[in-house]
Formats: sequence, C-alpha cells, structure tokens
Amino acid sequence: MFCGTGAIIVNELGGGGVTHVGVSFVFGLIVTAMIYALGDVSGAHINPAVSFAFWVQKELPLPEFLKYVASQVAGAFMASLLLKVLFPESSNLGSTLPAGSDVQSFILEIILTFILIFVIAQVANGSKEKGTMAGIAIGSVVLLEALFAGQITGASMNPARSLAPAIVSGHIQSLWIYLTAPFIGAYLGIMASKVISGSK
Repeated sequence: MFCGTGAIIVNELGGGGVTHVGVSFVFGLIVTAMIYALGDVSGAHINPAVSFAFWVQKELPLPEFLKYVASQVAGAFMASLLLKVLFPESSNLGSTLPAGSDVQSFILEIILTFILIFVIAQVANGSKEKGTMAGIAIGSVVLLEALFAGQITGASMNPARSLAPAIVSGHIQSLWIYLTAPFIGAYLGIMASKVISGSK
C-alpha cells in the first residue's frame, strides 16, 4: 500500500516522472518482495480477496481469515494516513477510480482478480505463498495487469488497497466496484483452479 499508492502520488505531484509503467513496476516489485519476505511467515496475505479465496477453498479457517482481513485493512489505512501526512497536497492519495463507466471497471476488476487468484492458487503451496517461482509469478501478474488495465480501473484487485485511500481522501463515489468485484473474481478464480487441478 505504502509503496504502490505512494508511487502514484509521487507520479501525480512530480509531473508524471514515475510514469504509468513505473507505477506498475512498483506494485509488481513490492508484491514480489513481500512474498519472498513473508511467504513462510504468514503466506504474504496482503489482499483480502486472496485470503477469501483460500477461505472458500477451506485452506484458511474463518478466525484466521478474519484476522488477516483486519490486519490488511489496518495496514492499508496506516499507509494511507502516513501518505496523507507526507503528501497533504495529493488530491486522491492514489485512489482507484474508473476512467470509463462503472460497469466497464466492474467487469475488468472481476477478470483481473480472476487471473490473479487463478495464478496464485496454481503456484502457492496451500494458503502459503512460497517457493522459488511463486513470488515471481504472482508479482509478474500484478505487474502485467497494472500495465494493461491500470489506466482504466486502477487495477486494484484488492479491496483493502482501494478502501483506505478512498476513505482517507474522500473519493468514495465508485468504491462499491472495488469492494465487490475482487471477491467475485476471487471466487471464480479459485473455482477454476479446482477444476484444472481435478479437485471435487
């Protein structure tokens, strides 16, 4: 949250110096780094949609799922509040806002999250995102999806990532998209993974 939305803010205030490509790389690289740093500790669950998918798959007990979501949301708000202190002149603190219609972004966010969760489910070891290639695979998906859809939807795929900057900056008009579409995409992604892997 801090690095990704921070890059958006710096790009906004710096006249576009970071660029859309640069912002996409920041999101992909920080996700990759956190997976390698925390995969063995917590599974590097930094996204409620990911935790939801593993709860649906019965690989994450409900109490643990709720703890993850509480931590993810708390971390997101701490990041956004810190960025507001550091960059009070930022207008939206890196909020995800549709460039086109709400329906367009809603459908895209479902598809983006579907792809992300499908890849995670295929490369993760249970609810633990670890292994030699898991970080690279997952970070690369975040990067590529941010590259091609970031300028349309913000490429959130993460309810906590959208919730905090929207609330802190007051840009809540399209928040419903980012609080619903990722969970739908996550459910579809984990179901597709079960079908591919032959699970009943």
